Amino acid sequence: MFFSQAGARPRMWEASPSEHKKWVEVFKACDEENKGCLSRENFKVAVVMLFGYKPSKIEADAVMSSVDPNTSGILLKEFLDIVRKKKEAQLYWNEIRHIFTAFDRHYRGYLTLEDFKKAFKQVAPKLSERIILEVFRCVN
Repeated sequence: MFFSQAGARPRMWEASPSEHKKWVEVFKACDEENKGCLSRENFKVAVVMLFGYKPSKIEADAVMSSVDPNTSGILLKEFLDIVRKKKEAQLYWNEIRHIFTAFDRHYRGYLTLEDFKKAFKQVAPKLSERIILEVFRCVN
């Protein structure tokens, strides 16, 4: 899917029932004391289980600071919302990487002005070369 269809920002994404079930199972598995919430460390374990990486201190701090202070951790509802947002972001960046790779014909890891022009001719053929050059200057 390209930007014309996807928009410039991540869009609301719904988990499939099986994915939602998996998230709940991971939450329950990480809620070792059956308190109905995840501690900071248990949250990190859950992220490893679902996304394959350990969250940084900054990410864990951000999540924990958003948690209701009247609870002793992340409740299931909050956890599901966090996971959904992380999944949306992951899909969005994968989409961007896919689009970039489609236009990086020589697999250099960057786009030249010629690559950029060819890409715009494919997705916006009526756009003037002046506009394309201005956009290239802005992102370069």
